Amino acid sequence: MKKQIATTAAPAAIGPYSQAIDLGNMVFISGQIPVNPANGEIPEGIKAQTAQSIANIKAILAEAGLTIDNVVKTTVFLANMADFTAMNEVYAEAFTAPFPARSAVAVRELPKQVLVEIETIAVR
Repeated sequence: MKKQIATTAAPAAIGPYSQAIDLGNMVFISGQIPVNPANGEIPEGIKAQTAQSIANIKAILAEAGLTIDNVVKTTVFLANMADFTAMNEVYAEAFTAPFPARSAVAVRELPKQVLVEIETIAVR
C-alpha cells in the first residue's frame, strides 16, 4: 500500500504530486528544487542550490524514518551541463561510498528557473 510522505521541513509540492511515496521497503522522492522551506528563497549559484536540494531530500528522508545512506538511486537535472563539476563537488560531500546509482542530464528549463533538481529513490 502506498503512503504519502509530507513534511514542512521541505518545500511543499507546487503541483498535483506528493513530496514522496512510501511503498514499505522503498521510498520515491519527487524532484527537489533548491527552495528553502523556511522562507521560500532560492540560494544563488549551483553549489548552494545543490546543497539546498540535498537538504530538502534529507528532510523528506527523515520524515520517512530514513537517512541519506538509504538512497540507492538519484537523478540530477541540470539547467546547464557546465555546472556538472560544481554540482558534483557538493553531491560527493553528501553521499558516501558505495554511492547511489545516478543519472545526470541537462534539461532546457527547471521550475522557478533553478539550476538543479534532484529526485531520489531510497530503500529500507
